[in-house]
Amino acid sequence: MNDQTIEQEIQAKGLTAPRITPADVDANIADEFYFTAMDGAKSDGAVCADDGDGTDENGGEPYPRCLSLLTFCVLVLRNGFTVTGESACASPENFDAELGRKIARQNAVQKIWPLLGFALKERLHAA
Repeated sequence: MNDQTIEQEIQAKGLTAPRITPADVDANIADEFYFTAMDGAKSDGAVCADDGDGTDENGGEPYPRCLSLLTFCVLVLRNGFTVTGESACASPENFDAELGRKIARQNAVQKIWPLLGFALKERLHAA
């Protein structure tokens, strides 16, 4: 079941008390950014926690290839708070950038629900 299917079932059952909806979640997303761990590792200011023995464990490559298989999504909420989602691919042959972004975004969105739920509960408690 996805969020939209659940929302349809809630509406069909006539559950009308205050709650968070998929539209509320979407309305709270101000911006979104995607990048791979490789993108991050190659960026200015990135730091590698070296083991200190001076050996190259990446077969002569400065960055392990697996970093390009890890996709991040950063969602910036209206209030400036950020949530992240990740998507990792075990087999390089299966990596698909578009699919990785979709999965990472879905994982980030799932972190918004409890935040909005807490905020709603605070409003209800204060009322």
